[in-house]
Amino acid sequence: MTPWKVSYLRSNVDPMGGLLAQVEADVAELVAGPLWTLSDAEITDEVRRVHAAIQRLSGRLLTLIGAADGREIPYTAGATGTANWLTFLLAIRHRDAVAWTKLAKLLPETPVVEEALADGRVNVEQARVIAKTVHDLPSAVGEVGKAKADQALTKLAVEDRLRPETLENHRSQILELVAPEIAEERLRKDLERAERSAYDRRDFTLIPYGEGEYRVRGVLDSEMAAIVRTALDPLSGPRRPAPTAAVGLDDAPDAAGGFNAPGSAGANATGGFTMAGCAGAGCAGAGCAGACADAGGAGAGGGADASDGGRIAARVLPGEPDLRSAGARRADALVEVCQRIMNAGELPDNGGEKPHLTITLPWDALQAKVGAGLLDTGDLLTPETVRRLACDAMIIPAVLGGDGQVLDVGRARRLIDGPLRRALVLRDKGCAFPGCDRPPQWCHGHHIRSWADGGDTCLANSVLLCAFHHREIHHGHWEVRMRPDGFPEFTPPAFVDPLRRPVRNTLHGH
Repeated sequence: MTPWKVSYLRSNVDPMGGLLAQVEADVAELVAGPLWTLSDAEITDEVRRVHAAIQRLSGRLLTLIGAADGREIPYTAGATGTANWLTFLLAIRHRDAVAWTKLAKLLPETPVVEEALADGRVNVEQARVIAKTVHDLPSAVGEVGKAKADQALTKLAVEDRLRPETLENHRSQILELVAPEIAEERLRKDLERAERSAYDRRDFTLIPYGEGEYRVRGVLDSEMAAIVRTALDPLSGPRRPAPTAAVGLDDAPDAAGGFNAPGSAGANATGGFTMAGCAGAGCAGAGCAGACADAGGAGAGGGADASDGGRIAARVLPGEPDLRSAGARRADALVEVCQRIMNAGELPDNGGEKPHLTITLPWDALQAKVGAGLLDTGDLLTPETVRRLACDAMIIPAVLGGDGQVLDVGRARRLIDGPLRRALVLRDKGCAFPGCDRPPQWCHGHHIRSWADGGDTCLANSVLLCAFHHREIHHGHWEVRMRPDGFPEFTPPAFVDPLRRPVRNTLHGH
């Protein structure tokens, strides 16, 4: 006996029932069709069309769930709620039923994406992200602001075909678009709270785990994690790196890498800078506090700038109590070791140059202590943290267009490295091949027109590609070219798209 009543009878005068019966018959005929008669292009096309049809039917299902909830059909049937009703009726997991129920309630608040889902132009997961993002906007945005966000996010999903996880990354940008005065203050508070929480909970522990094994457990904030990743990444690749000659500590500023920050330089161009990671005795950063303290207390543990926002210095002076926990001391030690290695210039090259941190921030914002810095990992830093990292950084100018397009291409040579490599990373932000999310550290610089054929080593003739897609471009059927706006696009072979329409990578925020 079931926990509630379920009626399987259909009215004889239900016109929708007849349409649904026709859809069911058409689906049965489609499913029974043989695949061996289809060409590769036809299979690719049918995958797209079947998926779009599924999304359209999913949109219909969501409206039905919303109608059932509004009429209290689940309660009439004896269920404790709509999700509980769906769990039994459709034999699905309860958490999936909850997700469908929530989306059915949110979707009417976003009519633009609801219509796009009904037309099959977006999928359910894209619609879920958009509906939740719009719903979570502050009430101060108002209905007009939410409608604008609904339209903007749906346009990104349809035209740029952004995946759900990429759409989620646009949440802060959407708030800035519809309510910039709210976005800046909210972002600053969120960053300060997140940085303070992550730093207070920092921890690094080695736990015995079986015979001769240890488990590593820890928590790092965005800055610490960026330093550790930057130091460890070139040593953790699948290929064994070639040994590099060590340099003296006096040469550390040139050996350590830096970060790029676009600023203002004219109406249509932006001046920027590249800052080398902390490499001297004057930095107050947690990662190089040991070096700072050794230089006479100019950095951590000494001077007015010894701490950042109430942080305890990573190295205390003799005679002072060390209030850090054991886990916090180990976390600071790990960061300091990695920072010292980077400063000594003993790490192997990573993608054609020494490992470095990359932070993007407008130059005028850095001077005015406003705005957030963007790490190349996607994490954000408060302006205070960026200024602290910049205290001993090496500044290298970079020029960008108003749309973020890098214009400074460095010196002409065969290898894509040095300033040109940095400019390429700023532009492509990772592998430029459509759908690839490989970071720039894993990518090669590729000449669009090969060097042997007379191609220049310049930004307009270069593109970042991971090892797999680099081989695909050289030996496969895909073609790459530069768009008029200065960003790369790729032409697929006919068996992928018979019309060979150019596509681009939208995962890195282009």
